[in-house]
This record gives sequence, C-alpha cells and structure tokens, in this order.
Amino acid sequence: MQQKIRRASRGELDVMIEWAAEEGWNPGLGDAGPFWATDPDGYWVADGEDGPVGAISLVRYNESYGFLGFYITRPDHRGQGIGRQLWQQAMSAAEGRIIGLDGVVAQQEIYRRSGFTYAHANIRYGGSIDVVEPPGADLLEVAPVHMPLLTDFDRRFVPARREAFLREWLKPSDGRRSVLLLRDGAVAAYGTIRACRNGFKIGPLFSDTETGADLVFRKLAAAVNGSEVFLDIPEPNASAKALCDRYNLRPVFETARMYRGPDPGLPLARIHGITTFELG
Repeated sequence: MQQKIRRASRGELDVMIEWAAEEGWNPGLGDAGPFWATDPDGYWVADGEDGPVGAISLVRYNESYGFLGFYITRPDHRGQGIGRQLWQQAMSAAEGRIIGLDGVVAQQEIYRRSGFTYAHANIRYGGSIDVVEPPGADLLEVAPVHMPLLTDFDRRFVPARREAFLREWLKPSDGRRSVLLLRDGAVAAYGTIRACRNGFKIGPLFSDTETGADLVFRKLAAAVNGSEVFLDIPEPNASAKALCDRYNLRPVFETARMYRGPDPGLPLARIHGITTFELG
C-alpha cells in the first residue's frame, strides 16, 4: 500500500525521538533542538489513518555529506512496505552525497543491499561513574568565544563542518555541559555530556591524545558522580576502550558504521566518543 510520505514538522521530530526512546536508543533530553537546527528539511514521516506511523531522517551537512537516522516504523504497522517507501524518500534526497549511518547489527545486510559498505563497529559502554574532577586552568567550559576554534577542531573528526549543529549542541543547559582542553591557544580536546532518558551520555569526545581524552572525560563525568554514564566509541580505537575499562564501563550495545560512497577515512584513533548515533 502506498503511504503518504511528507516532511516532518518540528513537533513531529519530538515524536520521532520518543519512538527512538521506545526502541531503547536512549536519546538525550535536549536533542531535538540541535537536530532540527542542522537540517530542518531532513526529516520525513509516513502518515497513517491516525497520524504518523513511520519516520526517517537524512540530515545533510553540506553538498557532499549527510547522515541517515531515525529509521523507524511503528511496531503495529511493520511488514506493510512503509519502511521501504521511507527509505526511498531519504535516498532520493541524498543527491549524490556520501551517506553515513549507524545501524543495528541485525540490519547490516539490508543496508549492504542498498549500497552501503561496513566501515567499523561502534560500541556503547556504560556504567556508574565515581571520579574526581581534574585540576587545571586549561580545562574550560565552552563559551561562544571558543566557537570558531571548536568548529575548526571538530571538522577534523567528521566529514563536514557542523556550525549550525554545534551552535545548539554546545549551548549549556540543565543536564548539558561542554568542556574543552586548551593548550598554547589551540583546542586539544573537547567533549559534551548530556542528560538522557537513562543516565548521561558523553559525546563527542574528540582528542589529539589519550591523556587529553581522559582529562575531558573526567571533567565531564565528575559533574554527574554516581549516575550512569554512556560513551559510544569506535571499536578500532584501543585507547578509547582502555578509557572505558579504566572507569569500569561495560559494553551494552553495538552498531555498525556504514557508508554509501567512499569511506571518509576519519581519524578513529583520536575519536574517543562519537557524537550521536542519530546524526553521526
């Protein structure tokens, strides 16, 4: 049956995030604002008789790169071809861009048949944290004055500049805090911690060195001592795994990073925590 596929409204993005929570993806409490700011035209829903029954996103960062997420059909409407129609809509919006996704392991073969190639696993680690905040005048709360430096630094770890996303993602709020490590006037590491449906997630956690990643991690985690903290790491990054082991975080979930188009060759050894499974 052919469904009506249309662009989602801002309010319907909230619905999509709620569906993601029901699927066990544990989204952040304040994620909708940064997601929407990145590409307001990048979200679609499939209409049923009583409202949306499926969704997908294809967030386009620039003319050459986008990221696919929120690929969800409501459980009582699965098996009706709705997901296929949503997929076709998203792929038609790609317009020749390299497309990344973080897919659940069980869906890898479906993505391969659509032209996606496996790059690496991402492993979510989680556990209760009890750390002491590290001292040091070079560990700073992110402020607007840092945004040009941070945007340039961030670009080294993702396939596109993310000005619109970072402007919202890095805004401090209840349950959200971002910290950078400044060395000789240059950013050496930065990260964000945010409240989620369950506990807190740290992401991104980008650092030129293992020491820098550890300092930023502890600075962020100390603010929520006793709470459960999650970190999504690229599986090939041995120092990120060592960080998780050091603070007694354990694997709880796995996704497959896949690309349609050339692998952008990200510096995985310096990505100690990806930003988000929904937007890369």
